[in-house]
Amino acid sequence: MQGYDATLKLLLQSQSNSAVRQLFGGAEVKQWLNAELPQVWTPRADLLGSTANGQLIHIELQSGNDDDMVLRMAEYALAIYRSLRRFPRQLVLYVGEPEMRMEDSLASEGGALRFQCRMFDVRELDGEMLLQSSAIEDNLLAILTRWSNQATVLREILARIADLKDPRRAQALTQLLIISGLRRLGPTIKEEVRKMPILDDLLSHEVIGPAILQGRLEGREEGRLEGRLEGRQEGVQQEARKLLRTLIEKRFGSAPRWAEERMAHLPTSELEELATRLFDASSLEELFSNPK
Repeated sequence: MQGYDATLKLLLQSQSNSAVRQLFGGAEVKQWLNAELPQVWTPRADLLGSTANGQLIHIELQSGNDDDMVLRMAEYALAIYRSLRRFPRQLVLYVGEPEMRMEDSLASEGGALRFQCRMFDVRELDGEMLLQSSAIEDNLLAILTRWSNQATVLREILARIADLKDPRRAQALTQLLIISGLRRLGPTIKEEVRKMPILDDLLSHEVIGPAILQGRLEGREEGRLEGRLEGRQEGVQQEARKLLRTLIEKRFGSAPRWAEERMAHLPTSELEELATRLFDASSLEELFSNPK
Protein backbone atom coordinates (compact mmCIF):
# COMPACT_ATOMS: atom_id res chain seq x y z
CA MET A 1 0.00 0.00 0.00
CA GLN A 2 3.07 2.27 0.23
CA GLY A 3 2.06 5.71 1.51
CA TYR A 4 -1.61 5.30 0.61
CA ASP A 5 -2.36 3.27 3.73
CA ALA A 6 -1.78 5.99 6.32
CA THR A 7 -3.57 8.65 4.27
CA LEU A 8 -6.66 6.50 3.64
CA LYS A 9 -6.84 5.62 7.34
CA LEU A 10 -6.90 9.32 8.24
CA LEU A 11 -9.62 10.04 5.67
CA LEU A 12 -11.80 7.12 6.77
CA GLN A 13 -11.46 8.14 10.44
CA SER A 14 -12.85 11.64 9.78
CA GLN A 15 -15.64 12.90 12.02
CA SER A 16 -18.15 12.74 9.17
CA ASN A 17 -17.72 8.95 8.76
CA SER A 18 -19.79 9.20 5.56
CA ALA A 19 -17.84 6.51 3.67
CA VAL A 20 -17.86 4.15 6.67
CA ARG A 21 -21.62 4.56 7.08
CA GLN A 22 -22.05 3.58 3.43
CA LEU A 23 -19.84 0.54 3.90
CA PHE A 24 -21.61 -0.69 7.05
CA GLY A 25 -25.24 0.14 6.31
CA GLY A 26 -25.50 3.27 8.43
CA ALA A 27 -23.40 2.14 11.40
CA GLU A 28 -21.45 5.08 12.80
CA VAL A 29 -18.10 4.57 14.48
CA LYS A 30 -17.97 6.51 17.75
CA GLN A 31 -14.43 5.54 18.69
CA TRP A 32 -11.44 4.13 16.82
CA LEU A 33 -9.56 1.60 18.89
CA ASN A 34 -5.96 0.49 19.17
CA ALA A 35 -5.72 -1.86 16.20
CA GLU A 36 -2.72 -3.84 17.47
CA LEU A 37 -3.74 -7.36 18.42
CA PRO A 38 -1.03 -8.86 20.67
CA GLN A 39 -0.46 -12.47 19.63
CA VAL A 40 2.43 -14.71 18.68
CA TRP A 41 2.37 -13.27 15.16
CA THR A 42 1.34 -9.72 16.27
CA PRO A 43 -1.29 -8.86 13.65
CA ARG A 44 -2.18 -5.21 13.17
CA ALA A 45 -5.63 -4.38 11.87
CA ASP A 46 -5.78 -1.36 9.58
CA LEU A 47 -8.90 0.13 11.21
CA LEU A 48 -10.79 -1.20 14.21
CA GLY A 49 -13.66 0.87 15.58
CA SER A 50 -16.58 0.62 17.97
CA THR A 51 -20.11 1.91 17.30
CA ALA A 52 -22.40 3.56 19.85
CA ASN A 53 -23.99 0.20 20.69
CA GLY A 54 -20.60 -1.48 21.16
CA GLN A 55 -20.41 -3.31 17.86
CA LEU A 56 -16.90 -3.72 16.49
CA ILE A 57 -16.09 -2.69 12.91
CA HIS A 58 -12.91 -3.89 11.22
CA ILE A 59 -11.68 -2.50 7.87
CA GLU A 60 -8.64 -3.75 5.97
CA LEU A 61 -7.34 -1.62 3.09
CA GLN A 62 -6.11 -3.49 0.04
CA SER A 63 -4.59 -2.02 -3.14
CA GLY A 64 -3.86 -5.33 -4.86
CA ASN A 65 -5.48 -8.75 -5.23
CA ASP A 66 -4.30 -11.18 -2.55
CA ASP A 67 -5.18 -14.88 -2.85
CA ASP A 68 -4.83 -15.28 0.92
CA MET A 69 -6.91 -12.23 1.88
CA VAL A 70 -9.90 -14.18 3.16
CA LEU A 71 -7.57 -16.35 5.26
CA ARG A 72 -5.95 -13.25 6.71
CA MET A 73 -9.37 -11.86 7.59
CA ALA A 74 -10.29 -15.08 9.37
CA GLU A 75 -7.09 -14.81 11.39
CA TYR A 76 -7.90 -11.18 12.22
CA ALA A 77 -11.42 -12.15 13.32
CA LEU A 78 -10.10 -14.77 15.73
CA ALA A 79 -7.36 -12.47 17.03
CA ILE A 80 -9.90 -9.69 17.68
CA TYR A 81 -12.21 -12.15 19.43
CA ARG A 82 -9.34 -13.47 21.53
CA SER A 83 -8.41 -9.92 22.56
CA LEU A 84 -11.88 -8.35 23.02
CA ARG A 85 -14.20 -11.39 23.28
CA ARG A 86 -16.34 -10.00 20.47
CA PHE A 87 -16.41 -10.79 16.77
CA PRO A 88 -16.23 -7.74 14.49
CA ARG A 89 -18.16 -6.89 11.36
CA GLN A 90 -15.40 -7.15 8.77
CA LEU A 91 -14.83 -5.62 5.38
CA VAL A 92 -11.93 -5.54 2.94
CA LEU A 93 -11.97 -2.15 1.21
CA TYR A 94 -10.29 -2.63 -2.16
CA VAL A 95 -8.79 0.62 -3.50
CA GLY A 96 -6.65 -0.78 -6.32
CA GLU A 97 -6.99 0.00 -10.02
CA PRO A 98 -7.15 -3.56 -11.49
CA GLU A 99 -10.44 -5.43 -11.23
CA MET A 100 -10.99 -6.92 -7.77
CA ARG A 101 -10.54 -10.71 -7.83
CA MET A 102 -10.47 -12.10 -4.29
CA GLU A 103 -12.40 -14.98 -2.76
CA ASP A 104 -14.71 -13.93 0.07
CA SER A 105 -15.15 -17.28 1.81
CA LEU A 106 -13.40 -20.46 2.86
CA ALA A 107 -14.62 -23.76 4.28
CA SER A 108 -13.17 -26.97 5.60
CA GLU A 109 -13.80 -30.23 3.79
CA GLY A 110 -17.33 -31.26 4.63
CA GLY A 111 -18.28 -27.70 5.57
CA ALA A 112 -17.89 -28.11 9.35
CA LEU A 113 -15.91 -24.89 9.49
CA ARG A 114 -16.94 -21.92 7.35
CA PHE A 115 -15.85 -18.28 7.17
CA GLN A 116 -17.04 -15.45 4.97
CA CYS A 117 -15.88 -11.87 4.69
CA ARG A 118 -17.27 -8.97 2.67
CA MET A 119 -15.01 -7.74 -0.14
CA PHE A 120 -15.94 -4.24 -1.33
CA ASP A 121 -14.51 -2.26 -4.24
CA VAL A 122 -14.26 1.43 -3.27
CA ARG A 123 -15.52 2.31 -6.76
CA GLU A 124 -18.95 1.04 -5.72
CA LEU A 125 -19.35 3.72 -3.05
CA ASP A 126 -21.79 6.54 -3.83
CA GLY A 127 -19.27 9.04 -5.16
CA GLU A 128 -21.90 11.76 -5.58
CA MET A 129 -22.81 11.56 -1.91
CA LEU A 130 -19.15 11.83 -0.92
CA LEU A 131 -18.60 14.74 -3.28
CA GLN A 132 -21.60 16.66 -1.90
CA SER A 133 -20.46 16.15 1.71
CA SER A 134 -19.30 19.18 3.66
CA ALA A 135 -16.27 17.20 4.88
CA ILE A 136 -13.15 17.49 2.74
CA GLU A 137 -12.18 13.93 3.75
CA ASP A 138 -15.29 12.63 2.00
CA ASN A 139 -14.56 14.80 -1.04
CA LEU A 140 -11.05 13.35 -1.31
CA LEU A 141 -12.31 9.76 -1.07
CA ALA A 142 -14.78 10.52 -3.89
CA ILE A 143 -11.92 10.57 -6.42
CA LEU A 144 -11.48 6.81 -5.89
CA THR A 145 -15.08 6.00 -6.86
CA ARG A 146 -16.45 5.41 -10.36
CA TRP A 147 -16.83 8.51 -12.55
CA SER A 148 -17.35 8.99 -16.27
CA ASN A 149 -15.37 12.24 -16.12
CA GLN A 150 -12.73 12.23 -13.40
CA ALA A 151 -11.32 15.55 -14.56
CA THR A 152 -14.58 17.33 -13.68
CA VAL A 153 -14.67 15.72 -10.23
CA LEU A 154 -11.02 16.52 -9.64
CA ARG A 155 -11.63 20.14 -10.62
CA GLU A 156 -14.38 20.43 -8.01
CA ILE A 157 -12.22 18.84 -5.32
CA LEU A 158 -9.33 21.19 -6.07
CA ALA A 159 -11.67 24.16 -5.84
CA ARG A 160 -12.85 23.01 -2.42
CA ILE A 161 -9.29 22.50 -1.25
CA ALA A 162 -8.47 26.04 -2.39
CA ASP A 163 -11.25 27.35 -0.10
CA LEU A 164 -9.74 25.71 2.98
CA LYS A 165 -7.48 27.52 5.37
CA ASP A 166 -4.04 26.30 6.34
CA PRO A 167 -2.98 23.99 7.86
CA ARG A 168 -5.94 21.85 6.68
CA ARG A 169 -5.56 23.17 3.15
CA ALA A 170 -1.94 22.06 2.97
CA GLN A 171 -2.76 18.67 4.44
CA ALA A 172 -5.65 18.11 2.01
CA LEU A 173 -3.42 18.93 -0.96
CA THR A 174 -0.86 16.44 0.28
CA GLN A 175 -3.50 13.76 0.79
CA LEU A 176 -4.90 14.34 -2.71
CA LEU A 177 -1.43 13.96 -4.21
CA ILE A 178 -0.94 10.67 -2.36
CA ILE A 179 -4.23 8.93 -3.13
CA SER A 180 -4.29 10.18 -6.74
CA GLY A 181 -1.51 7.68 -7.34
CA LEU A 182 -4.06 4.88 -6.88
CA ARG A 183 -5.80 6.07 -10.06
CA ARG A 184 -2.75 7.42 -11.92
CA LEU A 185 -4.25 10.88 -11.89
CA GLY A 186 -0.99 12.81 -11.66
CA PRO A 187 -1.08 14.19 -15.22
CA THR A 188 -4.79 15.04 -14.85
CA ILE A 189 -4.14 16.95 -11.63
CA LYS A 190 -1.34 18.87 -13.30
CA GLU A 191 -3.52 19.78 -16.28
CA GLU A 192 -6.50 20.83 -14.15
CA VAL A 193 -4.32 22.97 -11.91
CA ARG A 194 -2.97 24.78 -14.96
CA LYS A 195 -6.48 25.58 -16.23
CA MET A 196 -8.02 26.70 -12.95
CA PRO A 197 -8.61 30.38 -12.06
CA ILE A 198 -6.76 29.71 -8.81
CA LEU A 199 -3.66 28.61 -10.74
CA ASP A 200 -1.34 31.22 -9.23
CA ASP A 201 -2.51 30.44 -5.72
CA LEU A 202 -2.06 26.69 -6.10
CA LEU A 203 1.26 26.85 -7.90
CA SER A 204 2.69 29.09 -5.21
CA HIS A 205 1.58 26.65 -2.53
CA GLU A 206 4.43 24.92 -0.70
CA VAL A 207 2.98 21.44 -1.34
CA ILE A 208 1.56 21.27 -4.84
CA GLY A 209 4.03 23.68 -6.44
CA PRO A 210 7.19 21.73 -5.59
CA ALA A 211 5.40 18.46 -6.31
CA ILE A 212 4.81 19.55 -9.89
CA LEU A 213 8.36 20.84 -10.18
CA GLN A 214 9.88 17.59 -8.94
CA GLY A 215 7.85 15.47 -11.33
CA ARG A 216 5.83 13.80 -8.55
CA LEU A 217 2.73 14.27 -10.69
CA GLU A 218 4.30 12.13 -13.43
CA GLY A 219 5.58 15.02 -15.46
CA ARG A 220 7.57 18.23 -15.23
CA GLU A 221 6.52 21.77 -16.00
CA GLU A 222 9.05 23.53 -18.18
CA GLY A 223 10.13 27.10 -18.80
CA ARG A 224 8.17 29.77 -16.96
CA LEU A 225 6.42 27.37 -14.56
CA GLU A 226 9.65 25.67 -13.52
CA GLY A 227 11.30 29.02 -12.94
CA ARG A 228 8.49 30.19 -10.69
CA LEU A 229 8.78 27.10 -8.50
CA GLU A 230 12.55 26.93 -8.01
CA GLY A 231 13.80 27.22 -4.49
CA ARG A 232 10.74 25.67 -2.81
CA GLN A 233 12.39 22.46 -1.61
CA GLU A 234 12.39 23.61 2.00
CA GLY A 235 8.63 24.08 1.76
CA VAL A 236 8.21 20.45 0.74
CA GLN A 237 10.32 19.31 3.68
CA GLN A 238 8.33 21.43 6.11
CA GLU A 239 5.05 20.01 4.80
CA ALA A 240 6.38 16.45 5.06
CA ARG A 241 7.26 17.13 8.71
CA LYS A 242 3.79 18.54 9.40
CA LEU A 243 2.07 15.55 7.83
CA LEU A 244 4.27 13.08 9.74
CA ARG A 245 3.61 14.95 12.98
CA THR A 246 -0.16 14.70 12.36
CA LEU A 247 0.11 10.96 11.71
CA ILE A 248 2.22 10.45 14.85
CA GLU A 249 -0.34 12.32 16.96
CA LYS A 250 -3.11 10.08 15.58
CA ARG A 251 -1.07 6.95 16.38
CA PHE A 252 0.89 7.73 19.57
CA GLY A 253 -0.21 11.16 20.81
CA SER A 254 1.96 14.27 20.93
CA ALA A 255 5.50 13.72 19.68
CA PRO A 256 8.16 14.08 22.43
CA ARG A 257 10.98 16.55 22.06
CA TRP A 258 13.53 13.95 20.96
CA ALA A 259 11.24 12.86 18.10
CA GLU A 260 10.75 16.48 16.99
CA GLU A 261 14.51 16.95 16.97
CA ARG A 262 14.97 13.81 14.86
CA MET A 263 12.35 14.95 12.34
CA ALA A 264 13.93 18.38 12.10
CA HIS A 265 17.13 16.89 10.66
CA LEU A 266 15.67 14.30 8.30
CA PRO A 267 15.41 14.83 4.53
CA THR A 268 12.03 14.67 2.81
CA SER A 269 12.62 11.14 1.50
CA GLU A 270 13.20 9.76 5.02
CA LEU A 271 10.20 11.66 6.43
CA GLU A 272 8.00 10.07 3.77
CA GLU A 273 9.48 6.65 4.57
CA LEU A 274 8.62 7.11 8.26
CA ALA A 275 5.03 8.04 7.35
CA THR A 276 4.77 4.85 5.27
CA ARG A 277 5.97 2.64 8.17
CA LEU A 278 4.17 4.49 10.96
CA PHE A 279 1.21 2.14 11.42
CA ASP A 280 3.46 -0.93 11.47
CA ALA A 281 5.53 0.38 14.38
CA SER A 282 4.48 -0.47 17.93
CA SER A 283 6.23 2.58 19.44
CA LEU A 284 7.97 5.80 18.45
CA GLU A 285 11.27 4.26 19.48
CA GLU A 286 10.73 1.41 17.04
CA LEU A 287 9.65 3.79 14.28
CA PHE A 288 12.77 5.95 14.51
CA SER A 289 15.20 3.10 15.14
CA ASN A 290 14.05 0.95 12.22
CA PRO A 291 16.35 1.72 9.26
CA LYS A 292 14.93 2.14 5.78
